[in-house]
Amino acid sequence: MTARPAGVLEAVERVGGVLLRALAVLTFVYLLLPIAVIVGASFTASDFLAFPPRGLTLRWYWTFTQTPGWLDSFTLSLELAAATTGLATAIGVPAALALARSRFRGQRLLSGLFLSPLVLPQVVLGVGLLQYLTLLGIARTFWAILIGHVLLTLPYIIRSVMATLAGVDPALEEAAADLGASPPVAFLTVTLPVIQGGVIAGALFAFVISWTNVEVTMFFTTSRLNPLPVNIMNYIAYNVDPLVAAVSAASVYVSFVVLLLIDATVGLDRFAETRPR
Repeated sequence: MTARPAGVLEAVERVGGVLLRALAVLTFVYLLLPIAVIVGASFTASDFLAFPPRGLTLRWYWTFTQTPGWLDSFTLSLELAAATTGLATAIGVPAALALARSRFRGQRLLSGLFLSPLVLPQVVLGVGLLQYLTLLGIARTFWAILIGHVLLTLPYIIRSVMATLAGVDPALEEAAADLGASPPVAFLTVTLPVIQGGVIAGALFAFVISWTNVEVTMFFTTSRLNPLPVNIMNYIAYNVDPLVAAVSAASVYVSFVVLLLIDATVGLDRFAETRPR
């Protein structure tokens, strides 16, 4: 086989790099285009959904803020996402510590159980929860949706905390214990400051997942318990107008703010580089 000149190989690598970057940009634009269409259509001055928008107005956002049904759904989704984030963090951080730092029989089984919602279809999880919570008499309540969302978001908090713990030297906690710190004090003064990036990132991702979830939530909704994503889905079954674009865009803005918080507190690049062991 004849060896290729170094100049040809460099040219091939250069062209390949350019093509790869172009493909990445096209993929990025393709994925973001639906969001751009929704946001653009939410500012249209016409009475029907149109993109590019025909004139610019905040009329549909004003209508959204003046419609009690939409505002109730928006408030309910915020309360649900906040409660899910708090409860899932309170359960997920100790669970991640136990799985990462302890060795006990059934550890792998317990780890798989905690992470199983990542691989189970959400519709299947919703059906199972509906049957179980109906037996308990709490289906069609706020608590039923909260339980479903906590189950969905726990794996994200556990994974992010375990990934952060993988880079923490256990000798730091042992040194704190040798100096007289109790386990809670050692956790609060040594471990938590080190893993706070993983905790914050997991909590914010839990908020976004709860905020946007439809598959599990729809099994527990009622006419008075109707979170925003499910309300949007029901609305577009009979109406397609700029109002639903404004509501959807408002939901996108909330998710975007949360991503900005993740970037400001942890850094999206740093979070993407973490890998659980």
